[in-house]
Amino acid sequence: MKEKEEERLINLKKYEENLYNEGLKYICGIDEAGRGPLAGPVVVGAVVMPRESKLEFMNDSKKVTEKRRELLYDEICETALAYGIGIIPQEEIDELNILNATKKGLHLALGQVIEKLNAKPDIVIVDALKDIDTFGITYQSIIKGDATCYSISAASILAKVTRDRIMAQWDEIYPEYGFINHKGYGTAKHIEAIKKYGPCPLHRKTFIKHFV
Repeated sequence: MKEKEEERLINLKKYEENLYNEGLKYICGIDEAGRGPLAGPVVVGAVVMPRESKLEFMNDSKKVTEKRRELLYDEICETALAYGIGIIPQEEIDELNILNATKKGLHLALGQVIEKLNAKPDIVIVDALKDIDTFGITYQSIIKGDATCYSISAASILAKVTRDRIMAQWDEIYPEYGFINHKGYGTAKHIEAIKKYGPCPLHRKTFIKHFV
């Protein structure tokens, strides 16, 4: 690993290192993907990484290329002490609203972590989300946590890759919307397709009122 990348990873892990130095052992990072799109689920990733973990190129998923995200996804799954993924479909997003759907996804993902870890994490650190049910675990909400905390970055990779794969599968069923390219976000081409073909079952009804 190059010296510059090593230094970047050390900086990315500073927040967690301070928590480890306070005597905490299991730190669970949580992040979501898909709060903004017009179609598809919201996906929440939760992960407890080993303290010594330093996966090269770990970063906020939006700052990592698709190819590198896929590689990091596999490395995270192979080396994590525990991880979980909560998927809330578009129907529930319409029913609950996107904020509550995201919180439900967080609860599901964290529940999987607790089950796999066979213990509760000592703390949950989450990217800019408050008033959440963490099974009674202390949590810290960190603005731009996906770019400043190693384990939240890892969670963002899990969430993003999982969601992108889901949208790629849907693209095979509804190719006319171009989900493979925009992943359900409101690009000009996507909005144009909604107006031309109407919505499909993957669309969030509460998100496309202005286009239908």
